Amino acid sequence: MNLLETSLWDGKIFVDRWITGGGGVQDVVEPATGKILGQVGLASAEDVAMASKSAAAAQADWAKVKPEERAAVLRRAGDLWEQHAGEVHEWIVREGGGIPAKAALETHIAANECWEAAALPSHPHGEVLTSNEDRWSFARRRPAGVVSVIAPYNFPLILSIRSVAPALALGNAVLLKPDPRTAVSGGVALMRIFEEAGLPAGLLQLLPGGGDIGAAVVEAPEVRIVSFTGSTAAGRKVGEAAARHLKRAHLELGGNNALVVLPGADLDQAASAGAFGSFMHQGQICMATGRHFVHESLYEAYVERLAAKAQGIPVGDPASGTVALGPIIDERQLASIHGIVEESIREGARVAAGGTYDGPFYRPTVLVDLELTNPAFAKEIFGPVAPVMSYSTEDEVVELVNANDYGLSVGILGDVGQAMKIADRINSGKIHINEQTVSDEANAPFGGVGSSGTGSRFGGAAANIEAFTEVQWLTLRPEIAPYPF
Repeated sequence: MNLLETSLWDGKIFVDRWITGGGGVQDVVEPATGKILGQVGLASAEDVAMASKSAAAAQADWAKVKPEERAAVLRRAGDLWEQHAGEVHEWIVREGGGIPAKAALETHIAANECWEAAALPSHPHGEVLTSNEDRWSFARRRPAGVVSVIAPYNFPLILSIRSVAPALALGNAVLLKPDPRTAVSGGVALMRIFEEAGLPAGLLQLLPGGGDIGAAVVEAPEVRIVSFTGSTAAGRKVGEAAARHLKRAHLELGGNNALVVLPGADLDQAASAGAFGSFMHQGQICMATGRHFVHESLYEAYVERLAAKAQGIPVGDPASGTVALGPIIDERQLASIHGIVEESIREGARVAAGGTYDGPFYRPTVLVDLELTNPAFAKEIFGPVAPVMSYSTEDEVVELVNANDYGLSVGILGDVGQAMKIADRINSGKIHINEQTVSDEANAPFGGVGSSGTGSRFGGAAANIEAFTEVQWLTLRPEIAPYPF
């Protein structure tokens, strides 16, 4: 039987086992063709309550499991991503509209996330403290309990597994709520991998649904930590709800990321980097390059090269294997992208390339003649649009980059010495010198500041242990301490 055999999960959710959800079903729609690929089950609030209670019960036993046994489950999961990569790729391509190379990236990172997480159970989980008392004093890390993971549609596998794997490895149980538009790639696939890897029942529960289910997995009494990836607007609501219930929320939100092209940068390489940063996966990436700042000495030549690249990129059905960009996820997102482009044009922007669409396929677009207040610069577009502006001095470009509420990722292309000086003056969770803005590795901290979220809460042992454990102070004396009462 194939890993994602539809007879196992079609129309179902997972609460200890595959069951019919109380929220009904939703079609799995291929955005490139409109074809229905199957159905996913939707959870109800009652399903969430049942799953949360079961997860809490299972977590108490899982926290007692030997570190090597938890690590073994994660290693097997990593191996299974490789073994079933081809099958998972097909779903990522057809359900999410990603090209095959993007699908391969997702399974590759998923495997790495599991292997990195496998090291967490045996990682030091505390420290010995000094004390003015006659005792030993320790700060030790303990599993938090139940973690809710809420993931978006754009990179459904990566943006689920990067929280699910470390949370499980550190002794927690997980409630996973994927976006229902990509609930197979971002939910069913993970559930099936961990089933096959031997994860005990109850520790991973799959609860697809809309905003009501998102609220339910935040508010469930057993949940202690919420790991959310998505829009800034939705993240604010999640953060507010978590705070109201005195829960920690790790929020990885939107971005309007800047690419700085320094004087003297190689124009062909810079335009290639800029095109990749803005157009990869149709620009539907939180790290996508949303603002290009190019030194005035290179501006016209850069725009010419970037526009030429945009015009030459093949767009179409990614299942054909012959295109570089696929469809926008749905009509609502398509309308949002085109609405921002049209609004930007009304406010003075000029289209150097693109600006049109055919069905769900939006042409790579380059916009010029912009001011900072133009919608193309001020808003996160989440589509294949590259707004370009010139600058003259180092001080000016620093001010331009920082003149934005977001602070997720910045790329700086050109002289390394000058780039280092600029990097020290920029507010951003990530800075890449001589790379564009889109990058992710399982062992590296990931997160943003400002409207991009609550800092680096994913990736690497330090960030993951901080994210998914609680600190407990523990003291020991050889005998009962004397007291004056």
